[in-house]
Parts: sequence; structure tokens; C-alpha cells
Amino acid sequence: MTAITDAEAARLHETLTTVVDDGATPGGVIICGTPDQQPHVLTAGVIAPELGEAAPGATTVYDLASLTKVVATWPMIGQAVAEGRVELDAPVRAYLPPMAGRAPSGEATIRQLLTHTSGLRASTRLDHYRGETAPLHELLCREPLEGTPGEHRYINRGYILLGLALSHVHGRPLHEIAADMWHGMGLGATQFGPVGRGANVAPTEQRLSGAPRIWGAAHDENAALLGGVAGHAGVFSTAADLATYAQWLLRSYPKNESGAWLRSSLEPQATIEPGIERGLSWIIAGGRQVAYHHGWTGTSLYLAPTSGRYLVLCTNAVYGGAARTRIRPVRDLALKTLSVP
Repeated sequence: MTAITDAEAARLHETLTTVVDDGATPGGVIICGTPDQQPHVLTAGVIAPELGEAAPGATTVYDLASLTKVVATWPMIGQAVAEGRVELDAPVRAYLPPMAGRAPSGEATIRQLLTHTSGLRASTRLDHYRGETAPLHELLCREPLEGTPGEHRYINRGYILLGLALSHVHGRPLHEIAADMWHGMGLGATQFGPVGRGANVAPTEQRLSGAPRIWGAAHDENAALLGGVAGHAGVFSTAADLATYAQWLLRSYPKNESGAWLRSSLEPQATIEPGIERGLSWIIAGGRQVAYHHGWTGTSLYLAPTSGRYLVLCTNAVYGGAARTRIRPVRDLALKTLSVP
């Protein structure tokens, strides 16, 4: 394993501090290292202005947004595959309650949903289904395809279907299956929301002037409509828990079933753009040495199985609106740091 050096950690800390000072996010936390080294814990700024001078730390709770896909849905699908509950190249409708008649979107395979190559509609507005009497899985599966299966296009509704499928094949609510899995990994602070407006919980966005800021509830509107529990978003966690998760994955790679699932998930399935590919859930870059995923709220998780490096980034950059471009310097440096052979 290739330890992250003090000099590399210092550059990461400097960049995190710069984006905080520039107003990109109220504050943030980075934890990085390898399973064999004492992790670097880097912090900057405050949790949020509402909480005064309270600084974020390893145990500050953040809305993970789309990191839910790789922290909840992806490992649960891996377990379901290992247990023979689902097959990657079977249609998702096979793992949902029976439906009569045509269901074009239900023909998308588990693999296609994981890799965003299903051709399903990209824009997801579950509020459009208010007043419908049919169950959600039927409403989603009966939709016509919007794209060509096999072409990459980031689609949240595919992960909503994966969450519904997992719940059906287990005969249990998604949050219960996830809680059991996280307990086995040693993740004591990771859970589906809502989590309440605690002093250690990072608030996110104020969408309307004068309205309450989103705080402890899922920022993603579709996840919120599903009660905070969905396959694409809704999980809350801490940088410390995400670091434990990253170490758990790297220690298992490629020694056991979990490690084998990670290894197979890092095989490219579709091209996003030159030099960046999609595996099963994960984005693959850095000469195929790094797997990562982002969350809309300002979170990121990076793994480099060959070198044993990982990096966790937790911010609530969406506090001031769209976060992606404003925290890009930190994300770019994180990728560069983990791309070291």
C-alpha cells in the first residue's frame, strides 16, 4: 500500500481551506490514507452559520445524496448477487411484484440500471405521480424508454427501481436491509434519514426565501417524497464512517466475496467521456486506477484498490446552491492524489 504523505495531505488541506474561504461551502472534512496508516483528518470552516463557530469534524453528519448509490444500493446488490437473489443480466421486473401487460422500462437489466445504460427517462419527478393508485414500481416500469439501451446517461430512476427490487426480494424495507449491512461493516453512524436538526448535522439548501432550510431531511426531492429512503439518495453519514467503509472495501479487495464484487465492478461497462468510464455504479478514472462517486450536496468518495488509497470528502456545499463547480478544485486534487501509482 502507498501511504498518503504529509505533503499530499497538506496540499489537500490547503485546497479545502481555499474553497471554504472563497465561499464554496461553509466547511468540510477530508479523511484520507490507507487501511495500514493512521488517517489524515483535515477540516476547514464551520458546519453552518446557524451553528456559530462550531467546526466540522470526523463525526459531523452529512447528507450523502448520490453517494447513497455506492454506500447503500451497490453493496446491497452485490450481496444479493452473491446470495443468488438477483442476476445482473436479468430484467429488473423479475425482482418486482408481478405486473400485467407491457412494461418497457421494466425490461432494463440490473446491470444496465447499475451502469446508467438502461435508456430510461433521465428526468425524475415523482411528484408527477401524486394521485395515482398504481404502485410506484408499475408506474416507473410502464414508462417508455427515452434513450437507447447501452448508451451512458446518468439516471436516478434506475436506482429507485433497484431499491424497490431489493426490498421485494428480501421481503423487508430497504432501510432495514441497509442497517443490517452497515452494522456488519462497523458503520454506526450511517443511516437513511431523516435524522433531525441536531447541532452535529450539517444543514443543506434553503430553496425558497423565508422558508426553512433543509436540515436533517433528504435534500433530494424524490428521496424526500419517498420518506427519505430510496435507492438513489437519502443516506446520511459521517466522514469517519465513510473512511471505515473505504477501509473495509480495500481490505477485502480481492480476498472475499465483497472484494470480488468490487473488482468486477471496476471493469469498464460504458464510456462517459475520454479517460472516464462507468463500472458497476462507480466512475473509473486515473488510468483505471481510481473508482469514485460524487453526491450533489458536496460529498465524494474515492478508492484506489491497487495502491490501497482512499479519500473521503464531506461538505454541505449545496448550502449556497449548486455545488459542483465551486468545490471542483478539491475534487480534482483528490482524484490526482489517488491516481498516484
